[in-house]
Amino acid sequence: MSHLPPFETVVADHGAVVLRVCRAVLGPVDAEDAWSETFLAALRAFPSLRPDSDVRAWLVTIAHRKAIDGYRARKRAPLPVESLPHEPSAVDAHEPIDDRLLAAVDALPDKQRHVVAYRYLADLSYAAIAEIVGGSAEAARRSAADGIATLRRSYAQNSYAQNSHAQKESR
Repeated sequence: MSHLPPFETVVADHGAVVLRVCRAVLGPVDAEDAWSETFLAALRAFPSLRPDSDVRAWLVTIAHRKAIDGYRARKRAPLPVESLPHEPSAVDAHEPIDDRLLAAVDALPDKQRHVVAYRYLADLSYAAIAEIVGGSAEAARRSAADGIATLRRSYAQNSYAQNSHAQKESR
């Protein structure tokens, strides 16, 4: 009989993946809240998790639901003020954020953005992704391929434009 590891081990093993998924789905501003909400919900449900469960897919499913909750809450939230009274803290001091890549990911349609995050950041199977977002494994595979193709085009164009501009300024 297989036993589940201690919850602290689950957080240590999967915390970074869940944070990357939350960032990709919600953006850097709301990602940490969704990460916290994901692990609070997971902590409550952990004792009833089957020992043979795919813990990463289970956590990403919870994160997906928390992301949807966060998206709905954001739509109901008041508009932000024009200026902040202080500087915001860095999202993650250990990983620099590529703002151009983040913008390219954010420009993807919701389903493609979710599928790309779940596949390439959480390393979930297409079948597991299909269970989370709905549809078939083939549809998830197609969404991932379309999303990656769009990212390659938009990110490469953005990189090319920035490099051309930098070369012109250095002359």
